[in-house]
Amino acid sequence: MSLPSSNQGKHQISIAEKTNHEQVTQQFDLDPADVAAHAPSLRGRKLAAAAAFVAGTGFTLFGYDQGIMSSLITGNQFEAMFPQVVVDASHSNHATLQSFIIAIYEVGCLFGALSNLWVGDKLGRRRTIVTGGSIMIVGAILQTTSFSFAQLTVARIVTGYGNGLITSTVPTYHAELSPSAKRGRMIMMEGTLIVAGVTIAYVYELLLLFSFSLTGFFVNWSSAQWRVPIALQLVFEIIMVTCIGFSPRDGEFRSLRSLSAQPDQRLRLMKQGRNAEAMAIISAMEDKDPSDPDVQRTYYGIREAVAVETSSQGMRELITGGRSQNLRRTTIAVVLMMMQQLTGINLVTFYATILFQRLGLSDVNARITAAANGTEYFFASFIAYYAIDYVGRRQLMLIGAVGQCIVMMLLGILGYINNGPAQIVSVVLLFAFNTFFSIGWLGVAWLYPAEISGLRTRAPTNALSTASNWTFNFVVVMIIGPAFNNISWRTYIVFAVMNAVIVPVVYFFFPETGGRSLEDLDVVFALAYNTGQDPVKVSLRKDVPLAGSLEADVILGVSTGVQYYSPRTPSSFSAGAETPA
Repeated sequence: MSLPSSNQGKHQISIAEKTNHEQVTQQFDLDPADVAAHAPSLRGRKLAAAAAFVAGTGFTLFGYDQGIMSSLITGNQFEAMFPQVVVDASHSNHATLQSFIIAIYEVGCLFGALSNLWVGDKLGRRRTIVTGGSIMIVGAILQTTSFSFAQLTVARIVTGYGNGLITSTVPTYHAELSPSAKRGRMIMMEGTLIVAGVTIAYVYELLLLFSFSLTGFFVNWSSAQWRVPIALQLVFEIIMVTCIGFSPRDGEFRSLRSLSAQPDQRLRLMKQGRNAEAMAIISAMEDKDPSDPDVQRTYYGIREAVAVETSSQGMRELITGGRSQNLRRTTIAVVLMMMQQLTGINLVTFYATILFQRLGLSDVNARITAAANGTEYFFASFIAYYAIDYVGRRQLMLIGAVGQCIVMMLLGILGYINNGPAQIVSVVLLFAFNTFFSIGWLGVAWLYPAEISGLRTRAPTNALSTASNWTFNFVVVMIIGPAFNNISWRTYIVFAVMNAVIVPVVYFFFPETGGRSLEDLDVVFALAYNTGQDPVKVSLRKDVPLAGSLEADVILGVSTGVQYYSPRTPSSFSAGAETPA
């Protein structure tokens, strides 16, 4: 007897669901009911959006902190409170102190990033971000209430320390939670939000400058001129800490708390034998049923990472070679972050108002131009957002470095000419530099280290790469003021040469990471080691086995202990690799 047509479809669906559940149970020895019980309330795009919101708030805060001091340091009330930053003929040595009060923030960031070497995996991503945000709140309060140069210096170190924790954690947090096909765009949005923070800083200070209300009176004649903009960062800090740490018992906020634990928790759950929870999280991330091939492959890939991790040697793992190529990967990440700063971007970001004043603009017009520069910088960053997953990481970095080199060379030549038309063109070229940087180095530099590093070393590698970024950030910011005072336009030539050197380094030593999962890149480096090939060339191949496949197990030399649904014979990719036990 046949079923009624109205019930036949439901019957077919129930059969399919039962088949899927049986498949998951057979392959993974997981109870589908147990997997469903641990499913987050947010899935797919909503889950990704929640992660992006938390990560984006952290990077908007980062950008705001980067940009605000550029606007404040030449304000009359700031100079009155801190005369050490006033640079004139009678105090030419104050150029160093002016650079110092800006750059000391980077010292705090450096120590914050380095401390993540030890606390990153112990605290986990969520707790590290909460800790960093809480420290930044303390630092922001200390900055806002500063009445001496010494207090301001200490306050900026404290704020920087918290920011170092955040910036060395958020990219990893976001990358681990992002699908490989969309990871580039999602992390590139962080770069866009850095610029959004810079732009907010410029525009907010400009609005205060032009205010004719009661607020405007205090801006012109009291320390509110600089205290209010510094205090505004508390808004971003409180939002970030609240959203990632708030844990009601149900509803959307509960899913945010679950979300904050997920990136590093997938691995931890598997290590602890809590595989059903791990499968539920992967299924929610992909927004697919646990029986879906993509979900299964991700699960397999993480099981591979767990199998490899059993031989972890702690911090010594960073200097190992072999299939993991951890030393090479860590070095690439550290050098990349160093090169991002040596492009000269903070010459524009931190000294925008001063640069435009040097080009003949009045104080007001310089601030207006700096705000316009930040706005253009923000919109230009969307180019990379749309191009990153189509063009690839390497191509964008090469395009950016070549463009930056040309712009810096032209700025040096025009600085030598130094007449009215040359100054006008120089203003335009500063806009062009930001455009090239936003295309090639703004977001990519934060994305790439999280992608290139292996799972065992991801937290310490990102800590070291971020520390590298802050170290050279400090060096560049410290030398710019004295450099312009001593060698003037030749400063641009120095950065032009640095950008020229970046091009061959990227071309010959930086593998392409686009279009692959984080676990796939372990296979790329292992295959390169097994076959004696260049990892850059292997990364550009289209026939590298995907993580979670039997071929990948053979290349990595591990056994996941998983019964593959569709067993396959090891391919030629296993050349030079031992078959896992």
